[in-house]
Amino acid sequence: MVFTERELERYDRQIRLPNFGVEGQRKLKTAKVLVAGVGGLGTAAALYLAAAGVGRLMLVDKEVVELSNLNRQILYTTNDLGKPKAKVAAERLSSLNPEISIEALMVEINEENVSEIIKGCNVVVDGQDNYKTRYALNDACIIQRIPFVHASVHAYEGRLMTILPGKGPCYRCIVPVPPPEEGGFPVLGTVPGTISTLQATEAIKIVLGIGKLYVGRMLIYDALEMMFYEVKVERNPECPSCGLL
Repeated sequence: MVFTERELERYDRQIRLPNFGVEGQRKLKTAKVLVAGVGGLGTAAALYLAAAGVGRLMLVDKEVVELSNLNRQILYTTNDLGKPKAKVAAERLSSLNPEISIEALMVEINEENVSEIIKGCNVVVDGQDNYKTRYALNDACIIQRIPFVHASVHAYEGRLMTILPGKGPCYRCIVPVPPPEEGGFPVLGTVPGTISTLQATEAIKIVLGIGKLYVGRMLIYDALEMMFYEVKVERNPECPSCGLL
């Protein structure tokens, strides 16, 4: 795979990195990453993945842009109200980096279609705000052995954990029973921005095969105290999703 002069200039600062180089950029260019939900988490994660040069980005979201989204979903503007999030996000990211391919799917991820949606992906990035869809993504990623970079936010707190099927706990290990869903929960707009950039970093590391991933550990970010905490997480040997791996 040959890079154009424009590509080499665009990615110059990261190509200079140790353990990255042109070969790392080549890995990103041939990778396919799914951003499952382009809300507060997904917009910022997708922005950095596109900027980094992930060759194929798939954005999946069935919602349209609402005014209450705009305090944290940074790819959208007031002029986008009522428009499909996935389509608008794809257009903005294509404008940022026309060197990559971006696919927008305006569908709801569920147990029936999730396996087909994630097929062929190198990484799935969690941009969801509900337990049902996260379980579906978690289970499908385990079956297809695809890394799943989970994150969640609420109020002033954000959480992150990377799930490598067979090499650490999965989402059902840490949340075996879904809590009650909370619609319209409070969130400081900068919190998903902080956590989602870490998601993008984990996704890039997975594609490149470098560094230490956040497997078997839960990162908790407390914005009020400006502190990061780490909690060790163990696999549940009786987990219905990953217990037999």
